[in-house]
Amino acid sequence: MKMKLIFNILICCSVFTFTANAQHGANKKAKDLNQIPPQVILSKMINNDKINNQKIKLVIVTFAPGEVAAAHRHPMPSALYLMEGDMEMTFEGKVTRLKKGDTFWEDAHGLHTEAKNLNADKPAKLLVFFIGDKDDAISVPEK
Repeated sequence: MKMKLIFNILICCSVFTFTANAQHGANKKAKDLNQIPPQVILSKMINNDKINNQKIKLVIVTFAPGEVAAAHRHPMPSALYLMEGDMEMTFEGKVTRLKKGDTFWEDAHGLHTEAKNLNADKPAKLLVFFIGDKDDAISVPEK
C-alpha cells in the first residue's frame, strides 16, 4: 500500500513537470515570434490649479528577445525605468546603454531612432511614465 502511494505521487510529479515545461516552452516560442504590445497599468486625468486636463499613464513595455523598435516619437515627455534586461536607446542621435535598474528621460517630440533589446534569449521590460494631453497617443511612428 505504501509503495503504491509513493508510486502514484511520483507519477503525478512527473506529469506536472512535463506539463509545466511544455507550457513554458509554448510561452517562450510565442514571445520570440510576436511583438508584445505595451500594457497600460495606470491612466488618470489630472485636474488641479497647476496641471489641468492632463493625463498620466504608467505603461509596461516588453521587448521580445532581440527585438528592435522602429523610429518613433512620443508627443509627451516620458521617464522610463528598466525593470528587466539590457537595452540600447538611440534618442536624438545619442546612444545610451541601459541595464536593469537604470532610468532614461525623453523630451516630448524627440526622435527615438531605435530601442533595442540587447539580449537574444530574454525579454526586456520597461516601466514608462507619460504625462500629457488627454488625447495624445503614447507613441507615433516616424515617417
